[in-house]
Amino acid sequence: MTDQIEKAHEFGALHIKGEPVIIFNVWDAGTAKAAADVGAKAIATGSYAVATANGFEDGETMPLELVLANVERIVGAVDLPVSLDFEGGYGREQDKLAANITKVIEAGAIGINFEDRIVAGEGIYCVEEQAARIGAIRGAADETSVPLFINARTDIFLSRDTSTHTEEHLKESIERVHAYAEAGATGFFAPALVNPDFIGKLCAESPLPVNILVWPGAPGSKELADLGVARISYGGGSYRTAINAFKDAAKNAVDWKVATP
Repeated sequence: MTDQIEKAHEFGALHIKGEPVIIFNVWDAGTAKAAADVGAKAIATGSYAVATANGFEDGETMPLELVLANVERIVGAVDLPVSLDFEGGYGREQDKLAANITKVIEAGAIGINFEDRIVAGEGIYCVEEQAARIGAIRGAADETSVPLFINARTDIFLSRDTSTHTEEHLKESIERVHAYAEAGATGFFAPALVNPDFIGKLCAESPLPVNILVWPGAPGSKELADLGVARISYGGGSYRTAINAFKDAAKNAVDWKVATP
């Protein structure tokens, strides 16, 4: 537990405004080791990649027991902080969330992504309910003494085309980051936010380190750093890059384009 607590503190310290930690998301122990081998400072799973690699659809269709077993193997494979993409926490009610987060911590994770999208439903939770859900997770985590990094994700931007993002959406995201921070979140994740002005305003007004996803039309890493971003994630992009390379190699092999060693 002491090592896990230290890794949780280490992970939190990596989130520096203007000096973002780079998260090239993994999906199993092998990819975690590969990321560690090339100098990754921390490991984080992506739910899309984990689910797809195991034959499931994204969106909590992969049984929680398998998700936990997978992250436990990842934790055992690398000497780095490991964060789990926990989607919606595999439960709506606060007592269920509390029980589930205890299992996540027992599996060795020191952080989670936790989204406000209603999994298997429509839309996103109202800010009050999602803040209460975050509070339940924070309370249960604190009982374990592990300072869990709760990266609170909002789907305000992901739920609509980037060309339709407005100042009102930005205003709502700022309202949510303040509510989520008060409830116990440690970071704020806004996937599909690509407008540099909006990113800069969010970083300026957020009480939490801001996480931006590598996304078509988004600024590059250097510009994101200059805007005040503290974490840059690749999400499902890392899986798609790997699987496309595998497909290309497999096609060359089955088409007899590569000689057998």
